[in-house]
Amino acid sequence: MVQYKKPGVYIQEKNAFPDTFVPAPTSVPVFIGYTQFAKSGTTDLTNIPKKISSFAEYEQCFGGDAPMTVTQGATPDQITCTSPFLMHRGMRLFYGNGGDTCYIISVGSYVDKDLNPLLPDKTALIDALHSLVKTPEPTMVVTPDTALMTLAEWGDVAKAVLAHCANQQDRIAILDLVNGTQKFGLPDAIDPVRDFHETVGEIGLDYGTAYYPWVNTSLAELDDITFLQLSDDFKKSLQKDVLAEAKDQTPHNAMLEELANYITNVRSLPRAKSAHTALIQASTTYKDTMKKVLAAVNVMPPSTAMAGIINFTDTTVGPWNAPVDTSINFVLSPTVDMTSGEQQTLNTPLNGKAVNAIRSFMDRGVLVWGARTLDGNSQNWRYISVRRMVILVKRWVRTACEPFVFAANDAQTWTTLKAIIENFLTSLWKLGAFSGGTAKEAFSVEVGLGSTMTSDDIQNGYLKITVLLANTHPAEFITLTFTQEMQKP
Repeated sequence: MVQYKKPGVYIQEKNAFPDTFVPAPTSVPVFIGYTQFAKSGTTDLTNIPKKISSFAEYEQCFGGDAPMTVTQGATPDQITCTSPFLMHRGMRLFYGNGGDTCYIISVGSYVDKDLNPLLPDKTALIDALHSLVKTPEPTMVVTPDTALMTLAEWGDVAKAVLAHCANQQDRIAILDLVNGTQKFGLPDAIDPVRDFHETVGEIGLDYGTAYYPWVNTSLAELDDITFLQLSDDFKKSLQKDVLAEAKDQTPHNAMLEELANYITNVRSLPRAKSAHTALIQASTTYKDTMKKVLAAVNVMPPSTAMAGIINFTDTTVGPWNAPVDTSINFVLSPTVDMTSGEQQTLNTPLNGKAVNAIRSFMDRGVLVWGARTLDGNSQNWRYISVRRMVILVKRWVRTACEPFVFAANDAQTWTTLKAIIENFLTSLWKLGAFSGGTAKEAFSVEVGLGSTMTSDDIQNGYLKITVLLANTHPAEFITLTFTQEMQKP
């Protein structure tokens, strides 16, 4: 109590409102993978979580795309891009779909110290998770490069990421399917969904989500590639076809014949770009083939795009809104078309490991058409929005409680904490985060002796708070009933 020593006027200020706290970001992904380099100035960023906010900043710290080789199979249409690294193109998809602030963990370069090409190493990707334990801000974990690994290696990384998310309890894993360009359910063929179910494991499923199929994007254009990306055999085959085109023309096209020789002889990028531009203008054969090459280069798994969509959804609405019925920027089509009946197999498998579909709809384009976690049989954690909403509340309530760790465990502290949490939850309810016509129907907060704690709890230093939430759920199944009424006289 203030001791007044002399006569006079004294003023006391009293707080009229409960304490509050600044909400933490809800949609900050961390991308783990390989980059061209990893440095900020002279600082090596390898295996260090680096926070960035733009694609330009990514390229400044981590460089450009990995070298890629495009091969041709037994038929002219069997064209495949064999680059094992997807981080750079994945970041373009992320920022192209509303992405903002994120973290990057580079686990290494595309080549070793002798400039020999490398392949993604599962151990390096798993070890990178250790540095995330003390990095509290990320709420999503994405590993783009794993989509091109063997199924067994992918499974080891996926299990580690799910276990990490379950242990941290404040983030989710966004997974891709290996061989996601293949149609599922075909007998005697590669089945990416079946392989996913058998390999992803059983731990942390309510902290993970997955999307299928891969998508055909428009990230690269014809000017972004050249014949330098083609394998030696592919170059020879293309050169032969262009020479045949030159000979078939009347009169004989000597200029095109000369340009065709560049395909196997030019090695420098500037000369290759110049010859590539000239060949596109002069040769229909070359242009058509390079369009197919471009299509192969532009095939991407969808996890990085989904991270951007979730980021955008959180910013415009909130994490309580399911990231679904949303178009995907820079995507032309899914690599596999599916019907509603086929999607049912993805949404409601017997094992509960639901996979969210990316589908193409007439007059609407390519849409995300699923909002489930991998724990599809759970009534509690079936939906991504519910899991992420609870993560949001847990993170913010924990932040609110931290200043009271050493406060007296008495009624005044309980009342203060209850007011802070209720104030926060009320603001979310007004935004539509919870169901219920009133705040009392939407949530409740209980704390106190005889309510959430016993005398022994208080003596042992435990302050227990119970928060009940009426989360909103996606209206996945809308039933329309039509009844004809008899004509009235």
